[in-house]
Amino acid sequence: MATDLTSLFTSAMAPKRINREFHNIGRNLPSSCSAVPISDNLFRWQATIMGPPDSPYSGGVFFLDIDFPTDYPFMPPRVYFTTRIYHTNINDNGRICCRCMKILKDQWSPAITISKVLVSICALLTDPVQAIVIVMKLMLGNGLVNMLRN
Repeated sequence: MATDLTSLFTSAMAPKRINREFHNIGRNLPSSCSAVPISDNLFRWQATIMGPPDSPYSGGVFFLDIDFPTDYPFMPPRVYFTTRIYHTNINDNGRICCRCMKILKDQWSPAITISKVLVSICALLTDPVQAIVIVMKLMLGNGLVNMLRN
Protein backbone atom coordinates (compact mmCIF):
# COMPACT_ATOMS: atom_id res chain seq x y z
CA MET A 1 0.00 0.00 0.00
CA ALA A 2 2.82 2.43 0.87
CA THR A 3 4.47 1.77 -2.48
CA ASP A 4 1.22 2.59 -4.29
CA LEU A 5 0.95 5.90 -2.40
CA THR A 6 4.57 6.77 -3.13
CA SER A 7 4.06 5.98 -6.79
CA LEU A 8 0.90 8.07 -6.91
CA PHE A 9 2.63 10.98 -5.16
CA THR A 10 5.68 10.96 -7.45
CA SER A 11 3.63 10.59 -10.65
CA ALA A 12 1.48 13.56 -9.63
CA MET A 13 4.50 15.62 -8.63
CA ALA A 14 6.50 15.24 -11.85
CA PRO A 15 4.23 17.29 -14.16
CA LYS A 16 3.98 20.10 -11.60
CA ARG A 17 7.74 20.27 -11.15
CA ILE A 18 8.48 20.07 -14.89
CA ASN A 19 5.91 22.78 -15.60
CA ARG A 20 7.41 25.04 -12.92
CA GLU A 21 10.90 24.52 -14.36
CA PHE A 22 9.61 25.35 -17.85
CA HIS A 23 8.16 28.64 -16.63
CA ASN A 24 11.38 29.55 -14.78
CA ILE A 25 13.88 28.39 -17.38
CA GLY A 26 14.32 31.79 -19.03
CA ARG A 27 15.43 33.30 -15.73
CA ASN A 28 17.90 30.53 -14.88
CA LEU A 29 19.74 29.88 -18.15
CA PRO A 30 22.46 31.87 -19.89
CA SER A 31 21.48 33.33 -23.26
CA SER A 32 23.50 30.60 -25.00
CA CYS A 33 21.01 27.90 -23.87
CA SER A 34 17.33 27.27 -24.29
CA ALA A 35 14.93 24.39 -23.69
CA VAL A 36 11.29 23.81 -24.58
CA PRO A 37 8.88 20.88 -24.49
CA ILE A 38 8.50 18.98 -27.76
CA SER A 39 4.90 19.47 -28.94
CA ASP A 40 2.45 18.73 -26.12
CA ASN A 41 4.63 16.22 -24.26
CA LEU A 42 5.77 17.86 -21.04
CA PHE A 43 8.11 14.91 -20.33
CA ARG A 44 10.19 15.36 -23.51
CA TRP A 45 12.08 18.56 -24.26
CA GLN A 46 14.55 19.80 -26.83
CA ALA A 47 17.42 21.97 -25.66
CA THR A 48 19.73 24.14 -27.72
CA ILE A 49 23.25 25.06 -26.67
CA MET A 50 25.36 27.53 -28.61
CA GLY A 51 29.01 26.56 -28.76
CA PRO A 52 30.88 28.46 -26.04
CA PRO A 53 33.19 31.22 -27.31
CA ASP A 54 36.92 30.48 -27.05
CA SER A 55 36.26 26.75 -27.29
CA PRO A 56 36.53 24.29 -30.19
CA TYR A 57 32.71 24.41 -30.33
CA SER A 58 32.49 28.19 -30.86
CA GLY A 59 29.95 29.03 -33.56
CA GLY A 60 28.28 25.63 -33.34
CA VAL A 61 24.65 25.01 -32.49
CA PHE A 62 23.97 21.79 -30.61
CA PHE A 63 20.61 20.17 -30.00
CA LEU A 64 19.87 17.86 -27.10
CA ASP A 65 16.86 15.79 -26.16
CA ILE A 66 15.76 15.65 -22.55
CA ASP A 67 13.52 12.84 -21.34
CA PHE A 68 12.06 13.29 -17.88
CA PRO A 69 11.14 10.11 -15.99
CA THR A 70 7.70 9.83 -14.40
CA ASP A 71 9.36 9.95 -10.97
CA TYR A 72 11.17 13.24 -11.69
CA PRO A 73 12.62 15.05 -9.69
CA PHE A 74 13.56 12.02 -7.61
CA MET A 75 15.31 10.45 -10.62
CA PRO A 76 17.46 12.39 -13.11
CA PRO A 77 16.36 13.20 -16.64
CA ARG A 78 18.01 11.41 -19.55
CA VAL A 79 19.90 14.01 -21.59
CA TYR A 80 21.67 13.31 -24.87
CA PHE A 81 22.96 15.20 -27.89
CA THR A 82 21.03 14.77 -31.12
CA THR A 83 23.58 16.88 -33.01
CA ARG A 84 26.72 14.93 -33.79
CA ILE A 85 29.59 16.25 -31.69
CA TYR A 86 33.16 15.12 -31.17
CA HIS A 87 33.96 15.33 -27.48
CA THR A 88 35.86 12.98 -25.23
CA ASN A 89 32.91 12.73 -22.85
CA ILE A 90 30.13 12.28 -25.39
CA ASN A 91 29.77 8.98 -27.23
CA ASP A 92 28.67 8.36 -30.82
CA ASN A 93 25.04 8.09 -29.71
CA GLY A 94 25.15 11.51 -28.02
CA ARG A 95 25.18 10.09 -24.51
CA ILE A 96 27.14 12.11 -21.95
CA CYS A 97 29.69 10.24 -19.85
CA CYS A 98 28.21 9.92 -16.38
CA ARG A 99 31.65 10.06 -14.76
CA CYS A 100 31.97 13.67 -15.87
CA MET A 101 28.33 14.56 -15.32
CA LYS A 102 27.76 12.79 -12.03
CA ILE A 103 24.68 14.92 -11.44
CA LEU A 104 22.98 12.83 -14.14
CA LYS A 105 23.61 9.62 -12.24
CA ASP A 106 24.81 8.93 -8.70
CA GLN A 107 25.01 12.55 -7.47
CA TRP A 108 21.52 13.46 -8.62
CA SER A 109 19.40 15.39 -6.14
CA PRO A 110 15.81 16.64 -6.44
CA ALA A 111 17.22 20.12 -5.81
CA ILE A 112 18.96 20.04 -9.20
CA THR A 113 16.97 21.65 -12.01
CA ILE A 114 17.21 21.16 -15.74
CA SER A 115 18.71 24.66 -15.92
CA LYS A 116 21.59 23.51 -13.71
CA VAL A 117 22.06 20.42 -15.87
CA LEU A 118 22.30 22.51 -19.04
CA VAL A 119 24.72 24.97 -17.44
CA SER A 120 26.87 21.98 -16.44
CA ILE A 121 26.83 20.68 -20.01
CA CYS A 122 27.89 24.14 -21.25
CA ALA A 123 30.79 24.02 -18.79
CA LEU A 124 31.76 20.60 -20.14
CA LEU A 125 31.90 22.07 -23.64
CA THR A 126 33.84 25.11 -22.44
CA ASP A 127 36.78 23.10 -21.16
CA PRO A 128 37.20 19.93 -23.26
CA VAL A 129 40.90 19.82 -22.37
CA GLN A 130 40.02 19.36 -18.70
CA ALA A 131 37.59 16.64 -19.81
CA ILE A 132 40.47 14.87 -21.57
CA VAL A 133 42.55 15.03 -18.37
CA ILE A 134 39.67 13.47 -16.44
CA VAL A 135 39.42 10.63 -18.96
CA MET A 136 43.19 10.11 -18.93
CA LYS A 137 43.15 9.91 -15.12
CA LEU A 138 40.44 7.29 -15.30
CA MET A 139 42.28 5.28 -17.92
CA LEU A 140 45.92 5.72 -16.92
CA GLY A 141 45.93 6.68 -13.26
CA ASN A 142 47.03 9.95 -11.66
CA GLY A 143 50.76 9.19 -11.59
CA LEU A 144 51.16 8.84 -15.35
CA VAL A 145 49.00 11.90 -16.04
CA ASN A 146 51.11 14.03 -13.67
CA MET A 147 54.27 12.75 -15.32
CA LEU A 148 52.91 13.66 -18.79
CA ARG A 149 51.94 17.16 -17.59
CA ASN A 150 55.47 17.88 -16.30
